[in-house]
Amino acid sequence: MADAEVNRTGSQRVLIAADKFKGSLTAVQVAERLTAGLRRAAPLTEVEALPVADGGDGTVDAAVAAGFERREVRVAGPLGDEVAAAFALRDGTAVVEMAEASGLQRLPAGVLAPLTASTYGSGELLRAALDAGARTIVFGVGGSATTDGGAGMLAALGARFLDEDGEPVPPGGGSLDRLATADLSGLDERLSSVDVVLASDVDNPLTGPKGAAAVYGPQKGASPDDVAVLDAGLAHFAAILEKAIGPRAAEHAAAPGAGAAGGIGYGALVGLGAGFRPGIEVMLDVLGFGPALERATLVITGEGSLDEQTLHGKAPAGVAAAARAAGKEVIAVCGRLALAPDALGRAGIRRVYPLTDVEPDVARCIAEAGPILEDVGERIGQDFLT
Repeated sequence: MADAEVNRTGSQRVLIAADKFKGSLTAVQVAERLTAGLRRAAPLTEVEALPVADGGDGTVDAAVAAGFERREVRVAGPLGDEVAAAFALRDGTAVVEMAEASGLQRLPAGVLAPLTASTYGSGELLRAALDAGARTIVFGVGGSATTDGGAGMLAALGARFLDEDGEPVPPGGGSLDRLATADLSGLDERLSSVDVVLASDVDNPLTGPKGAAAVYGPQKGASPDDVAVLDAGLAHFAAILEKAIGPRAAEHAAAPGAGAAGGIGYGALVGLGAGFRPGIEVMLDVLGFGPALERATLVITGEGSLDEQTLHGKAPAGVAAAARAAGKEVIAVCGRLALAPDALGRAGIRRVYPLTDVEPDVARCIAEAGPILEDVGERIGQDFLT
């Protein structure tokens, strides 16, 4: 529907389906600020907020904003210290975010532990979802501090990983080279009757130049030598699992998503029987995006930085694709824009409103993102709703 047609009928209904502005605003706050700005320009506009996420950090918050119940438990953080982590539950579906237990934000300030960080707490979080009666688990992975192939997660769920002396291998990807035997027979039997969906915005394999260690290890503090140790450890881990459970272990190591979140994707595929789906597709289904999209005449999406990564499975690209398929107009907001107009057009985004157009100082954009985003919302209201 063209702008003029919408304005004559007065039927405009805005759906805000944006991700977080990392380091500045949560997805919920983005929606709140945009709504306030839109209503400055057009007070009677109907606005529906549906904060979205792609499986990484912020996924549980998005589910709670959509009506899921927040459940908090105490689990092991990436270094073994106890942390409070949450999952979301509604009607037998649990949304579990591995970053809640094993994410970079769970490390002490200034501390990185690429060789020793463990996903054990993520396994405890999954077990808590099983205890709560979940029949479907959407397992969002991203933002991890870990590169242990999901070994810690599987150990928390009953698997055993032993060295040559029959002792449990120490936590972290740096110890995987000590693994002599793997036994998955003790995995929580409830996993066999639960549908586990691995939700991720990356499709990397477990090892190699595009694998978990090579691509994402440096973000977690891994030096080039550490990356080599971690990649070799993950390859050894897969080889030992192949001896334990057969060729499917090798098949899963090469599968899309196996390298997600330090290889926890591999652990989920090989040990939990998970099926891989792009995170934003899963979350849009879980959050009820389809019905909200039907009600909308204009969709606003966005995230902190619109760049090449956005086009490869990030939330705004998923929202725009779904909206375009439904014939709905899409505009975007962001802190920083690094995409050419033709790329935006191909993604289905008609116009972008970067915060830097209002405040060129990037540091101020980050520090004052909320008020600036309200101003952007007012501009959108003036351009599209009045």
